[in-house]
Amino acid sequence: MSILKPDFIKPVAIGAVIFAALAFLPSLVDSYYMSLAISVVSFAVLATAWSMFSGPTRYISLATVVFFGIGAYTVAVLGEVLAFPLVLLCAGLAGTVVALLVGFSTLRLAGVYFVIFTFGLTELVRQVVSWYEVNVTREMGRYVFLDITQNDIYWQLLALFAVLLLTGFVLGRSRLGFALRIIGEDETVAKHCGIDVTRVKVALFVLSALFMTLTGAIIAPRWTYIDPVIAFNPMLSFQVVIMALLGGPRRLLGPLLGVIPLTLLFEVLTASFPNHFSILLGCVFMVIVYLLPGGVVGLYEKYRAPKKRTLSTDTETTRKSEEKTA
Repeated sequence: MSILKPDFIKPVAIGAVIFAALAFLPSLVDSYYMSLAISVVSFAVLATAWSMFSGPTRYISLATVVFFGIGAYTVAVLGEVLAFPLVLLCAGLAGTVVALLVGFSTLRLAGVYFVIFTFGLTELVRQVVSWYEVNVTREMGRYVFLDITQNDIYWQLLALFAVLLLTGFVLGRSRLGFALRIIGEDETVAKHCGIDVTRVKVALFVLSALFMTLTGAIIAPRWTYIDPVIAFNPMLSFQVVIMALLGGPRRLLGPLLGVIPLTLLFEVLTASFPNHFSILLGCVFMVIVYLLPGGVVGLYEKYRAPKKRTLSTDTETTRKSEEKTA
């Protein structure tokens, strides 16, 4: 794909203008709305990264919080030892190594088996980190004191989201993206087409995990204290899945349509019903699955398709009528 083609340059240019405008947000709002903006952007990265893998392959992964927690804990351990850019590099390497191990060992699984494994992986990692903290360091949790402001976190997450969208845009127009779409439709057909299914899925799984890990690392300084329960809270994985499914995981910007309303909804539910949040989250999930199985984007495309066919038929009829008249 040539980067000089108009269909590539125009969307990138529009995106650059939008992100440049969003960079001025800290100077326009107070600390509360900045905190809300950080939540929106962080969930946008996580949901889009999740959809980058699960959208085309149709694998439902509940391992989001594993990589998010690895990133956060890397900052807690190395934040006061190394410069922050080096900490991000270490977090990215750690997330990549774990994703490679998980990918090559589990992506031959499919359906409910993959879902169960990724959910179990979350608990396994949390228990291993807890055991290490209790038996090796002799303390539970770590304090994070870094000279990184709320605005810095927002700008870093915004830059990461921009890179993620650009990566997804390029990927969707590449051979790898085409291979993934074939795999999502039918893995058997993909194998007969000569596609190395396992390697393609692992490559995308690792790429998705890298962005999740960096998100956890960037947002870690927002907390002053991190322990395994906070860093590896499985609720995060379910929130990300719900957001992606609401927006539509098969389109690049689809998850964003679920992130914005649900982040606001979760903010209200957490403040108003802190003891019943899990129950309400489950209700939201069931409503989305039953009423919007294809997400907002899928619903839009469903009602747009008949109009397109009607318009195409009318155009063809008009053309034939003109030919007969002539």
